[in-house]
Amino acid sequence: MTTEPFAAAVPRSRAATTAPWIGLGISLGLITLAMLVPFVTGLNVHIRYFPPIHAQWMPRVGPGTIAAIIFAGFAIRYASDLAARLRWGWLLLVAFGASLFWMLALATVDGLDGISTILEHQYEYLRTAREVADFGAVLSRYIAHIPLDSVDNWPVHIAGHPPGALLFFVILVNIGLGSGLAAGLVVTVIAATTSVAVMATLRRLGAESAARKAAPLIALGPAAIWMSVSADAMFGAVAAWGLCLLAYAAMAKSWARTALWAAGAGLVLGYCVMMSYGLPLLGVLAVTVLLVARNWTPLPWAVVAAVAVVLAFVAGGFVWWDAYPVLVERYWDGIASRRPAWYWMWGNFAALSFSAGPLVGAAVAAAIQRLPSVRSAITAERVIVFLATAAFVTVLLADLSQMSKAEVERIWLPFVPWLLVGTALLSERWRRWGLVGQLTFAVVVQHLLLTSW
Repeated sequence: MTTEPFAAAVPRSRAATTAPWIGLGISLGLITLAMLVPFVTGLNVHIRYFPPIHAQWMPRVGPGTIAAIIFAGFAIRYASDLAARLRWGWLLLVAFGASLFWMLALATVDGLDGISTILEHQYEYLRTAREVADFGAVLSRYIAHIPLDSVDNWPVHIAGHPPGALLFFVILVNIGLGSGLAAGLVVTVIAATTSVAVMATLRRLGAESAARKAAPLIALGPAAIWMSVSADAMFGAVAAWGLCLLAYAAMAKSWARTALWAAGAGLVLGYCVMMSYGLPLLGVLAVTVLLVARNWTPLPWAVVAAVAVVLAFVAGGFVWWDAYPVLVERYWDGIASRRPAWYWMWGNFAALSFSAGPLVGAAVAAAIQRLPSVRSAITAERVIVFLATAAFVTVLLADLSQMSKAEVERIWLPFVPWLLVGTALLSERWRRWGLVGQLTFAVVVQHLLLTSW
């Protein structure tokens, strides 16, 4: 697919110059307000212990501190130039390696415990995964153990997710990777491929120049703090590869290749639905991929494959549409009922600005500002504007559902890189200083706050 050069497609109007400043101001304002309101008013928003994120104030340095600071300085100096000049294959490899190193450096501020401790928590998957001898039997009684008042109810994260998430960790246990450290490293490596999948998607849709501009900000940022220790980062990587396969299907030159790529996309995205109840919202991004490609041919193949995954779990005894209402009841029986909606409806976006970094506001604002002006022709700008806007609509829908009150610094990780593709719309000066801000923000947050995942 070819498009006009990305730089030529970006308008230089006063509104385009002002929008990123407004977006950045909104992100920083939300972060500030979300921290100050509970502190000043004494409002209990029922989160530990540093609203709007699950964290506690704990200034510290550790083994990863020097590596994180040196790497951040190196990235600030060289990342943008490397992204512009490296051959594509090398760029993808470097993006993966840089993302992986950045996550590990930040995590090991707390030593190896920074990678292993969270997944060993009683609320997480590993403890239960180690006890599973017959996953088929678990599947058949999965829904019965979701309610809070049920006998031997599931731990929080297992009850809050379909069984595909648990199955992933059961597989890790069965192949000898069931320790907290081993599983943490696997999750980290998988999460590090997210930027590769997003960049490959953009290139397939004809926006390679935009992918190069956004690459440092997609691969490196505050989200790395949570990606080494959260299964949601693994969900996000799987989702990104599913959307990438869909983009390949949409741009395929033959019927057979379209069907093959689309079926693969459907299988991957269908499994996403079986890992998180919130990931059906990926449909917004999936439809957007087909929209910018102007090709709906892959849709039936992808839908059939995705439904096949869901039905495979049905055959095993887990019915998604029966489980979801039970999960909703469990959710409202728990702490969610005590979290004030008036705070979290906007506090969620403050938490998102922590994990995505404050620059996410500038990226989204730039995309929304350009949305009315993008032409019907396929351009790199149109690809970026549509995808970033679709990601924003996705998190807005998740927020309005009130099924994500708090904890979205991890829950919304699958949507973060698609929001940050909007950074390609910013000027070079914005991106360079934005990278400085994002990396500095990540280092400061990791060294001042001990996050819970």
